Amino acid sequence: QVQPVESGGGQVQAGGSLTLSCAASGCTFMHYNMGWFRQAPGKEGEFVAAIRWSGSGTYYADSVKGRFTISRDNAKNMMYMQMNHLKPEETALYYCARQWGPWGSRGTNEFDCWGQGAQVTVSS
Repeated sequence: QVQPVESGGGQVQAGGSLTLSCAASGCTFMHYNMGWFRQAPGKEGEFVAAIRWSGSGTYYADSVKGRFTISRDNAKNMMYMQMNHLKPEETALYYCARQWGPWGSRGTNEFDCWGQGAQVTVSS
């Protein structure tokens, strides 16, 4: 399997928290910046967060700033996203991906090596 594997999705009530994980699994994360995206039914993929290879820098979509935290553990080839104060409109399939575009990019075409996604459902 040459794609990352996301896990940690689930169903949570509004205001709740979840932590997503992304395992490299055949798609190297080494020396690459990484990111999270999400896609709700009938909508286009939306950038959520990104993190530098070193873990020394991050940036977020305005809609999640202060509530979501992206992190990584290069020794374990893992990336994470802690999501707090979740909202019903954030129900979506969440994907991790590798950034090949420049730091600061947010377009899906600037990321590759996509996982199959983890479903997050937030009920009101």
